[in-house]
Amino acid sequence: MTVRAIVTYPAEILEQECELVTVFDKKLVKLLNDMYDTMIEFDGVGLAAPQIGINKQIAVVDIDDESGTIELINPEILETSGEDLGVEGCLSFPGLYGEVTRPYYVKVKAQDRKGRPFVIEAEDYLARAIQHEIDHLHGILFTSKVSRYLKEEELEEVEQND
Repeated sequence: MTVRAIVTYPAEILEQECELVTVFDKKLVKLLNDMYDTMIEFDGVGLAAPQIGINKQIAVVDIDDESGTIELINPEILETSGEDLGVEGCLSFPGLYGEVTRPYYVKVKAQDRKGRPFVIEAEDYLARAIQHEIDHLHGILFTSKVSRYLKEEELEEVEQND
C-alpha cells in the first residue's frame, strides 16, 4: 500500500491529453492499487492518473455503493443521455466546489487491469464520478464546466440533505 501525493492545480499535467495504456503488467497492477489507496486516504470518490503525476489513461472510481471499485483503463464514452445538475469537487482543487451539469446516464467502454475490454453503464452520481475522471484523462478540469461555485456554508447544507 502506497499513498501517492496529489498533484494540484495549476500543474501542467492536469491539462494534458493522457497517453493510452499499452502494457498490462505488475507495474500497472501496483499503480492501480496505489491509486485506490490514495483515493481512499484523501476521501475521494475517484482518482485519475494525472492527479498523481502519471500521464496515462487510467482512473479508479468508488462511490461506496454496490458497484464497488471500478478501474477504467483507456476509457471511451460510447453513449450519454439525460441531464443532471450536481455538486462536484476535486482532489486537485482542495476546498473548491461547484455545480456542474453532466449527462445523467453514461455508457463507457474500457479495459480492466488485465487488458480485457468491458462495457459499463451508470446513472446519477456514479455516472457523474466516471465522467469527471474520464475528463481528467483528456485534460478537462471540472472548473471549466462549473455554472456556479459554492460557498462553504452552502456545501454544508448540501451535505446535510444527502
